[in-house]
Amino acid sequence: MKVAIIGSGNIGTDLMIKVMRLSKILEMEAFVGIDPESDGLQRAARMGVPTTAGGIDGLLEMPGFKDIAIVFDATSAGAHAHHSAKLLASGKRVIDLTPAAIGPYTIPAVNGDANLDAPNVNMVTCGGQATIPIVAAVARVTPVHYGEIVASIASRSAGPGTRANIDEFTETTSRAIERVGGAERGKAIIILNPAEPPLIMRDTVYCLTGEANEDAIAASVEAMVADVRAYVPGYRLKQAVQFERIGDNDPLRIPGLDGSFTGLKVSVFLEVEGAAHYLPAYAGNLDIMTSAALRTAEKIALRTMGKVAA
Repeated sequence: MKVAIIGSGNIGTDLMIKVMRLSKILEMEAFVGIDPESDGLQRAARMGVPTTAGGIDGLLEMPGFKDIAIVFDATSAGAHAHHSAKLLASGKRVIDLTPAAIGPYTIPAVNGDANLDAPNVNMVTCGGQATIPIVAAVARVTPVHYGEIVASIASRSAGPGTRANIDEFTETTSRAIERVGGAERGKAIIILNPAEPPLIMRDTVYCLTGEANEDAIAASVEAMVADVRAYVPGYRLKQAVQFERIGDNDPLRIPGLDGSFTGLKVSVFLEVEGAAHYLPAYAGNLDIMTSAALRTAEKIALRTMGKVAA
């Protein structure tokens, strides 16, 4: 099944390399940008992929456009609404790697099969892909009253598109913590770490629950980590799941939640090492986002092919 990628930055370029190296059912038909001098467009041309620096309109005019079934959008939340409208009008399936959230939130390890028929699916954010599976793992054992995630990524791995979408990142991830992760209330924080040499992606997940079985929660989290690692090999726990009991002698007060909280605080610390297909291994934020998009596209392709065969 032929695919195109819009966005010649870090995420789009990494995704292109993954499609070409790893996928047995997807074929690169077009790579789209707006800067003819970008490293991504030049790299695509060297790899024999048809390119255009004409943006979405240039893609629509390419000779092979009619054969493209799936288009990945790795640009920005602001641009995606325009791109999506034109692509859907042309009968293309869209996988959105921006925080625009026009289509349903999709996390392969949590609800990866639920949205395969949607015309546009949203991959949330890199922080969401890394942490929402953990919130969901806790929520399948016991109700999560509050879920908070902190995603720390190397500043070098955050291109112009990521930096332009910081507000959308926090808003989209927070909503997805609730809608996909199952928390009653969600909050997301992103940190662009300027340290040199660049540090690997680190994520922290805090969940507040009622009284619950700690062993069951730990087992659920470990099983979910294994599920994510099936398509993101560098995804791992940094240490055992941590638990703290909050008593009524020292309750927590969370802004936006009524009253004070007592119960169980679950802390999970993650590390995401990239496969270094484009940027070095510290850029786990690229790897988990593009790996999730690739897994989703392949599932859509297999489902579509099965329907055609039937």
